[in-house]
Amino acid sequence: MSNMYLRWFTTDEAFPFFIQYGGHDEDMDLHMHADFSELVIVLNGHATHLVNNEESFIKKGNVFVINGGTPHAYKAPYDFKICNIMYKADMLKLAGPDLRSLNGYQALFVLEPFYRSITTYKAKLNLPIASLEHVASVVASMIKEYEGKLQGYQTLLASRFMELVVYLSRHYEDQEKGVDNSLMHLANAISYIEDHYREQITLEEIAAKSDISVRHLNRIFRAYYQTTPMTYIQRLRLEQACTLLKETRHSITEISYMCGFNDSNYLTRQFKKTYGLSPKAFRNQK
Repeated sequence: MSNMYLRWFTTDEAFPFFIQYGGHDEDMDLHMHADFSELVIVLNGHATHLVNNEESFIKKGNVFVINGGTPHAYKAPYDFKICNIMYKADMLKLAGPDLRSLNGYQALFVLEPFYRSITTYKAKLNLPIASLEHVASVVASMIKEYEGKLQGYQTLLASRFMELVVYLSRHYEDQEKGVDNSLMHLANAISYIEDHYREQITLEEIAAKSDISVRHLNRIFRAYYQTTPMTYIQRLRLEQACTLLKETRHSITEISYMCGFNDSNYLTRQFKKTYGLSPKAFRNQK
């Protein structure tokens, strides 16, 4: 099995992004992406997708994400054409809180790739023909922009990539009934947390919104994040506090309330524990 690196496709370190059409007439060897993720859109035909030595059938309209470190290959292709969009994971940090609170985004771009990397996970987005045609037109414009490299193409491509992420995430929402229950319960929980972490939310609230018990919520949360829901919430609050400390002149007390801590002393203790310095020292340092 071989490793593939993004630098094999592009040497532009300032814009680590590559998009191409891929036509496969023969089997592809098992390989991993060492330092990038890949959004795959099946534009035509079908093939057998081999992931972690487990096979699944993929066909026109299927969309899935392969993260770095996930062994995969294609076998028995027939009239098989795909679009590969290769990107660094950091690129998804462009996603705003409204997108991160979308179940389909959490499922397609966060949870599915993780489960696919550690176990057999065959679920994937399946676009209807009309939707695939729209996606294909967006992809065609992106490839034209990428190959032309006119001034401003990086900004435009990043914008269209996120447009594609939103469009696909919305479609994932429409097919929820055919998706693994645990995955969608967790996606519901993450979406609710992303939307309400600045408020005083409880485990019971999160579980109720996800239509599961608190016990099951804790179980599936630990399976993916190796932490508890409340620890995850605290991490989001601290990250938001960092942003506000860097970008605003709000007082520490104001920031503690804005981030959901409701106690500046508690914020300071947790901030020191996590980052090794006080919020004031962090602000001065930055």
